[in-house]
Amino acid sequence: MKKYIFILMVLCHWTIAQERSDSTRGSIGINSEFAYKMLEPNQNLRKVNILLEERQKGALRDKSLTIGTSLISIFDYQRSNTDSKFAYLMRHPTSNNQIGKSVTEAVVHSFQISATGAVNNWLTAHAELLYNPEQSFGAGTITTLTRNQIQLVKAFVVIGDLNKSPLYGAIGKMDAPFGQMGTVSPFTNSTMWHAFGGLGYGAQIGYRKGGIHTKFMAVQGGSQFRALATPVGNGTNVPSKINNFVSDLNYVMSLGEKTDLMVGGSFVFGSAYCHAFPVVHFNPCTDNNPAYTVYGNLKINENLFIKGGFAKTFRVWPGTFNPTPPLDQFEASKVSSLDLGAKYNLNTEGKVLYALSAEFSNYIAGPDGAPWERQNQIILGLSGMINNSSKLFVELFRTDGYVPLNFLSGGNLAPGETHSVRGAFSNGIVVGGQITL
Repeated sequence: MKKYIFILMVLCHWTIAQERSDSTRGSIGINSEFAYKMLEPNQNLRKVNILLEERQKGALRDKSLTIGTSLISIFDYQRSNTDSKFAYLMRHPTSNNQIGKSVTEAVVHSFQISATGAVNNWLTAHAELLYNPEQSFGAGTITTLTRNQIQLVKAFVVIGDLNKSPLYGAIGKMDAPFGQMGTVSPFTNSTMWHAFGGLGYGAQIGYRKGGIHTKFMAVQGGSQFRALATPVGNGTNVPSKINNFVSDLNYVMSLGEKTDLMVGGSFVFGSAYCHAFPVVHFNPCTDNNPAYTVYGNLKINENLFIKGGFAKTFRVWPGTFNPTPPLDQFEASKVSSLDLGAKYNLNTEGKVLYALSAEFSNYIAGPDGAPWERQNQIILGLSGMINNSSKLFVELFRTDGYVPLNFLSGGNLAPGETHSVRGAFSNGIVVGGQITL
C-alpha cells in the first residue's frame, strides 16, 4: 500500500511540475482569418479595433505569437484620353509609371508580413512590414531599387480587454480614427481614403459600450506618413511636438432583426492641406488646416451593406492659388471628398463567398473650371472569398480629372502651367488576388 501511495505522490508531483512548465510556455502559429482582417488594406482600416474585437472573441490565446502574410498580385489595363495622364491611384499617377494613352501591367502590387503577440488578456502588440513598389514614394520606376524597399508600415501596442472594460488604449504607428476610410471594393481604395486617410505616430484612447464608440488620438506634429500635418515652429517640419489630434464618435442602432444603422463624425486638428504655393507634400506648413467628416453605414441581414461619407477642410488650402496668369483667376479652395458605396453578398455560405460592389468617390481641390478642380473615381467589383482569408477579384474603373498632390496648381513647370488636367479621363480593368495565410 505504501508503495502505491508513493507512486501516486510521484505522479502528482510530476503532473503539477508539468502544468507549471506548460504555463510558462507560449505558442507560435498562424490564423489565416485573423491575418486577413489585419492585413487587408482597403475595406476596414481600424486595425486597433479589429485586434481588440478578435481578442474579445478568443481568436488569439494568451502568450501566443501569430504570424501572418498577404500577397496581392494583379493584371491591369488602362486607357486615357490624355497622354500619360492616368489618375487611378492604386499606383502613383506619374510618367514614371504610365506612358502614352494605354498601359498594361502584370505585377506584384504588395506583400505584407505581420506578427501579433498576445502577452496576456489585456496586453497585445502588432507589427506589419510592407513591400509596395506600386505606391512607394521612392524615386524612379517600379523596378528601381529605391522603390523596392520594405518598411514598417504599422506597429502598435494595445492595452485593453473588452470583456472586462469598455476602455482601451494604443500607442505606436497606426491609422488615424478619422471617418470611414474603408471601402466596399475588393481591391481599390476610395478617393476619400487617398484624400483624408491618416497614418502617423501617436497614442489613442477609446471607449466602447453598447452602441457608443468614441476615440481620441494624440498625433505627433509635423507631416506624418499620410494626411496629417501641423507646424512645429521655427519653419521646420521636425516632429518634435505632439500638437495634432483626431477625435471620433459613432453610434450603432438596431432598426430591426439583423438590420443595423451606424452614424458618426470625426475632427482632425491638422489635415494635410496646409501647404503654400507651390505645393510639395511633406514640406513644412505655416498654419494648421482642420477638417471634419460625417459618415454612416447600413447593414441589412448578411447580404447588403451601404455606406457613405463626406469630409471637408475648415479653411482654404493656400497652395491651390497660383499667383501667375492665367491661373491666378482661380481662387484658393477648401478641400472636400464624397464617398458612396454598396456591397451585396450573393451567398453567405459555401466554400467560396461571392460579392458585388459599386462605389463612387471624389476629391475636390479647386473652384469650378480650375484644372485641379476635381478627380472622380467609379469602381465596379466582383470578388470571391476563399476560406474567409483569401480572395480573387475583378474590377472595372473610371477616373475623371487628373490632380496629382505635388504641384497640383503648378510651380514646377513654366509660369502659368500645371500638371493637372480637368478634362482627362481614363478607363480600365484590374484582375487579381490577395492570398493570405
